[in-house]
This record gives sequence, C-alpha cells and structure tokens, in this order.
Amino acid sequence: MSTWMVVEDEPGIYEVLLAMFEMWGVGGVAFVDGEEAVAWIEDVDKGRAKGERPELAIIDLRLPGPVQGEMVAARLRKSPALKDITIVLITAYMLTQQEEKTMMATAQADRLVYKPLPRFNELKLLLEHVLTERRARLSAVAGVSSAATTTNGVKPPVTDKPTLTDKPTLTDKPTLSDKTSLDTKPLDKKVPPKDDLSKPLSPKEGNR
Repeated sequence: MSTWMVVEDEPGIYEVLLAMFEMWGVGGVAFVDGEEAVAWIEDVDKGRAKGERPELAIIDLRLPGPVQGEMVAARLRKSPALKDITIVLITAYMLTQQEEKTMMATAQADRLVYKPLPRFNELKLLLEHVLTERRARLSAVAGVSSAATTTNGVKPPVTDKPTLTDKPTLTDKPTLSDKTSLDTKPLDKKVPPKDDLSKPLSPKEGNR
C-alpha cells in the first residue's frame, strides 16, 4: 500500500486528510510541525524509522516553530532515501508571483495549492496527477542516464550476421519526415476546509 505524508499544524486539516487517505487505500503519516518532520527524515536516513517510505508529501508552508514548510521540503530533497518524493505545498496566504517562484525553487516542490483545498475526489485526482508527472520525470531522467552509460562505457554486442541496418540506404530520393491543475481559489486568510467525515484519524507520529 502506498503511503503519503502530511506536515500540517491544523487538526481540522490533517485529520481530514488522513481520513481521506484511508478511504483511498493510502497509508498516512502526519507531523504537526517542521522540527518533528525533519527529525523523522533524519531517522529514515539513518535507518531508524520503520514502515514504508512515503511517495508523496503534503506540506503547509506556515508552520509553528523555526522550521517552515519550504525547509522541510528542502530537507526531503537532500535525503538519500526520500529525495524522489512528490512534494505538494499548501498555504492559505496569498503569495506574489515572485514569492511563489522563490518558494517553489527553495522547496524544489512539484506543486503549490492554495487553501481551501479541493474536495475529496477533486483533491484525489490532483494528487494522483502530480504523482504521475513526477514519476514520468524520474523515468525520463533514468532513461537518459542509462543511455549515457551505454554510450560512454559499454559497447553494443557484435552479431555474426549483418542486420538490415548494415546495408547502405538509398539517398537519391527524399523521404517524408515523420510527421492539469484544478482551479483553487486563493484566500487572504486561513480558512480550514470543512468535511462531513465524522470519524477523523489521529495523526501518526514518526518513529524516533
């Protein structure tokens, strides 16, 4: 089962997110501040944290304490074990275009979503879309790296019989050449989303 990570200090948000994860068949681990999240990341890197590593992190930008959301995201990117995780930043505070650009660069995040968050199925589709995009980029990078290794360090196998590509081609005649984010309305103040889930899950703290 896939696991997703939440770093959010508002119980009304992280409890609903964890409940949604359970309904989607996704495991969840939650942290209420940046220091707690960073300590868990360090435990993962040192092999002290048990359980499946999350493949997606939802991180609030404004957190209590000195460690803010973009700092947690940056720490994830430096983690040997978690550096490929999909990162979605969330915030209820309106940012300027330049602030968004700076925040995304610092966090190396995949997406920024403004609160209130999309509801249930819309949020699920958004997160799955961002995950798919991230996986595609990682696959492309792996493919390029593999091709470079083959070109630079490994010779192609030699076959006994010539193949069609060994024959010269005619050049007299020219040949024909081979020819989604959801709308989220930003707010100027924090407004936690409401949900009719009556039994939210308690956050799961990371193993120290």
